[in-house]
Amino acid sequence: MSIFKNNRLTGVALGILVCIALILMPINELDHNGQVFLGLTMMTVVFWVFQVANMGFVSGLYLALLVIFQVADAHIVFSPWVGSTLYFVIGAYIIASAVKHSGLGDRIAMYVITKHISSFKSIIISIFVLQIILSLMIPNSWARSLIIMSVMKQVIDNANVSKKDATTIGFTVFASSIPASMLFLTGESAINLLIVEYSGMHIGWLQWLVYMGPPAIAAILLTLLSILVFFKPDKEIQVDKSIMKKKLEQMGKLSKKEIRVLIWLAIAILVWLTDSIHGIDIGWATLAITMLMGFPVIGEVVDAQQWTEVPLHILIFLTAAIAIGRVGAVVGSNEFVAHLLFPETLPSSFILTAILIAAVAVAIHMVLGSVIAVLSVVAPAAVAFTEPLGISPLVPLLIVYVAVFGHYVFPFHSISILVGLGDDNGLYSNREVMKLGLPLLVMVSVVVLIVQLPWWRLIGLY
Repeated sequence: MSIFKNNRLTGVALGILVCIALILMPINELDHNGQVFLGLTMMTVVFWVFQVANMGFVSGLYLALLVIFQVADAHIVFSPWVGSTLYFVIGAYIIASAVKHSGLGDRIAMYVITKHISSFKSIIISIFVLQIILSLMIPNSWARSLIIMSVMKQVIDNANVSKKDATTIGFTVFASSIPASMLFLTGESAINLLIVEYSGMHIGWLQWLVYMGPPAIAAILLTLLSILVFFKPDKEIQVDKSIMKKKLEQMGKLSKKEIRVLIWLAIAILVWLTDSIHGIDIGWATLAITMLMGFPVIGEVVDAQQWTEVPLHILIFLTAAIAIGRVGAVVGSNEFVAHLLFPETLPSSFILTAILIAAVAVAIHMVLGSVIAVLSVVAPAAVAFTEPLGISPLVPLLIVYVAVFGHYVFPFHSISILVGLGDDNGLYSNREVMKLGLPLLVMVSVVVLIVQLPWWRLIGLY
């Protein structure tokens, strides 16, 4: 999300000027196609940052211009559509819709609350637990948060929580979604799968868990600890569980539809966990599973309505973001940007290299705000920068990922945080975001240097 969202016309003018300047500027390292690509890409990044139009419109225009100006062949520009990534996203959103409309998500949230909530601390911990559980089913952080928040508002009303403590609970719902999204490949499918695409490697669901499990758990625990330390309650909260249990009882027994959704979820998770055994790409497997969920007798948990909840603009947006890396590699732009962002020679140790990559990513994120815009620019450049080391491209990519996705100081740095801003949503304001945002800068360093790098060294990733 961007701080410049109210200056759309300024963004249009600036983006066009940047594009023209980069195309006309003498750049010896790039040929004409490379300069046109760089101009169109930076124009698109400016459009994203200033939010001149819906991300789908901006991204679609970018893709069309790449082909119109013959920067690259259409089969390269639109290559994500012949791979499994976008179809995994489609399947994940259909599964999420089934969980939501069946009522299963609300039931799970209510069940956790009635079993484990008795105090302010238990409320905060339960929110993190719910984020982790629901991240297996719902591939979008703020969508999960909205479900959890709807239940937490009932807790707030039931326990007569003070305004200050209600604000903390609401902020925790949305803040906890970010580290929880890192744990599973399905936690934030759009961004997580973008990293996989940039790597050019086949990364299964279980592989992602192996690579990102310990760093994500560290980020979850550090975020949880920070909230408990920096957001002390006004008074101890007493939750009347009998009222919450009554509401759960009013929901009745699991419906046939909920049971069917649970069965299909179990099948999907089993397929994801065993992808290294059966060898089927989880994208194609997920697509097949979600299609069967709409068949008679064996499925009947999704219908034509679910197709309307698959965000086409997100798919076009992902196509554009992936195209930046792929076309950039073809025209030599990735190496050029790497030389602009990073020094000519690598630091003397890999730890210093990791610090440099994370610092550059955070610095650019502080200015641009948009996570995808920063990843689109910095991620391919970081891979090109570390190429002489001969390490897996996943290493620099995941460093950038944690530094950018796991960090915010202001609400515009994260769509997950921005969605919950205000009394009508997560009940919190800029003040709460900044209060946790500054410690997050330190936490990112801890996760990258103390957890991420040693863990990757231990498992032989670099």
